[in-house]
Amino acid sequence: MEQLRVNEGVEAINTDRPRQSFVYGCVSYLFVFPIFRFLFRGQTIGISNLPKTGGVVVVSNHGSHLDPPILGHALGRPVAFMAKSELFRVPILASIISACGAYPVKRGAGDREALRTASNRLNEGWATGVFLDGTRQENGRVNDPKAGAALLAGRTGCPILPVAIVNSHRAFPKGSILPRFVSIHLRVGELIQPPKTRKREDLTSTTKEIQISINSMLDKGQIKNI
Repeated sequence: MEQLRVNEGVEAINTDRPRQSFVYGCVSYLFVFPIFRFLFRGQTIGISNLPKTGGVVVVSNHGSHLDPPILGHALGRPVAFMAKSELFRVPILASIISACGAYPVKRGAGDREALRTASNRLNEGWATGVFLDGTRQENGRVNDPKAGAALLAGRTGCPILPVAIVNSHRAFPKGSILPRFVSIHLRVGELIQPPKTRKREDLTSTTKEIQISINSMLDKGQIKNI
């Protein structure tokens, strides 16, 4: 009976959806929207695969610094990302990124601290963003996937949403100072269920499934005829 009450409590938490803050809305629609839609001729397909409420682990490839704001805008609901704690020491910047759902992680901190923070966000009902490789990739693909996304899903019971960001690595290559205004498109895949257990083999299997899903969408290239 006690276990049943615990599970019911988790479900009640995970059906929530955090409200979009005023600052988040301003940054999204006054800044990110015109950049994504007009400068980069952005398009998104498969958005109906995203649950409207509840925690979901949004997992994507990572090709440039453009990826977090684009994901936060193009999916139509707030997405929380971890950010270096140093950024929260800048007064104005700290207020903006906090209002946009970012949460601090100390540089060099153990994985447990970051995992705990991200799990709390998911249990609060946030869509929580994870880059599967953990760092930018020059070819924009998923090359060396980490098990963090699968572990997050396994800890919280939240589903995984694979997202392919097409061309961001060409629009703002690693090491570049100025962007190139090529088209950036988003392909949103079907939900992937969390791993059955948190054993290594289940985490590895789920991580591989995410990698295949994202890279398969990348192979389709830009969106046509929509």
